[in-house]
Amino acid sequence: MQKILSKLRKAIEDYNMIEDGDKIAVALSGGKDSVTLLYALKNLQIFYPKKFDLIAITVNPGFEGFNEDILKKIANDAKVELIIAPSDIKAIVFDVRKEKNPCSLCANLRRGILNSVAKENGCNKIALGHNEDDVLETFLLNMIYAGNLSTFSPVSYMDRSNMTLIRPLIYTSEKMTKGFVKRNNIEVMPKVCPMDGVSKREYATDLLKSFELQYKHSRANLIGAIKRANINGWKEINK
Repeated sequence: MQKILSKLRKAIEDYNMIEDGDKIAVALSGGKDSVTLLYALKNLQIFYPKKFDLIAITVNPGFEGFNEDILKKIANDAKVELIIAPSDIKAIVFDVRKEKNPCSLCANLRRGILNSVAKENGCNKIALGHNEDDVLETFLLNMIYAGNLSTFSPVSYMDRSNMTLIRPLIYTSEKMTKGFVKRNNIEVMPKVCPMDGVSKREYATDLLKSFELQYKHSRANLIGAIKRANINGWKEINK
């Protein structure tokens, strides 16, 4: 946890993600990244000079196999209040609209519910579990399929909801989040979405792995390129 906390704190301080008095909702899906984020922020809360409150919010998409008991145990063990919001996402996306490319609509519906529940509970920020691999995979996907140099921002302000999205795990690799839940014997949510393993992101994951096999510094170089180009709020930090 110490290494994860170090990377988490660096990301938070590099991009001013947390201020005194914030109430932060962790978007808890039950996967390895959101679980790691929940535990890391709870640990950070103990000693961080800027004081903040923390809750967890889960949007139940309605997929078969979605186990709320797993989420309740995770939140209980982390000593964080959990709010589970029911939804008809599965029915809307897959049964009614029968989307051929459902990920975008699913994400938009989930984000809308998450924002509403966070606002209802007095939160001004939502912490998302995107890790360093997600940053690089999104960069590669946008470059290859959209022809532009972009990835998601470390911090995003949403005007319509008056909510700020923060991504404290952007310096933390997927390998580290996997290792955390494994070492601590934490049961995570099984993959229940029918698109798991068949989306374009799987291609980007394999591509990133192939880069690293050929050149061990490829990950650091890609992150460096994103920062030097000041893509979507990323910047070089001179410390």
